[in-house]
Amino acid sequence: MMKLVCFGDSLTARKEGLLEPMFTAKLKENLPNFTIINAGVSGDNTFDAINRLERDVLQHHPDFVTILFGANDAAFHKQVALGDYKQNLTHIVQAIGSERSILLSTAPVDETVQYARTNAVLTQYADAVQQVANETRSRYIDFFSKMIALPDYQVRLKGIKNDGLHFGEAAYTLLAELISDIILADQLLKKELKEYQ
Repeated sequence: MMKLVCFGDSLTARKEGLLEPMFTAKLKENLPNFTIINAGVSGDNTFDAINRLERDVLQHHPDFVTILFGANDAAFHKQVALGDYKQNLTHIVQAIGSERSILLSTAPVDETVQYARTNAVLTQYADAVQQVANETRSRYIDFFSKMIALPDYQVRLKGIKNDGLHFGEAAYTLLAELISDIILADQLLKKELKEYQ
């Protein structure tokens, strides 16, 4: 079976009342032929990610890796400078390989209940993720734009802990669909190229 590692912070790790992280559960529904490894650690920023990259990602020899960091890098009380954030993401992608990396932008927050982050700042971090994707030629999902364009995006963010940051089931469903579409399209293209040869 092919392997997908989900590398990230609490947005990757959260269980939302399930026995396994909801992110993992939603991806399993869409990618039943994959082994999915959740490598999310709550509170992590991109410096923490680099420190555990070998142990939590590279040793699994994954076919794909989703990379979702930024919620902690952008938090006012522990902010990582944009330049460092971008450099750290570039290092992570280069270590994993751009052909295996799926960069996910930061997500918007509900500013009526979330006070440690603003959408204005998170937009800057989302833009940095896109820049890294362009420079490394990695796959990229602009989750920020897709979420904030929805009229009910604040509702989709509501999980068990309604803090305006952590996702509810609706947001995980959308994110899993976006990721699955990329992976399945990649597999279909490889199959067609193989048949053509």
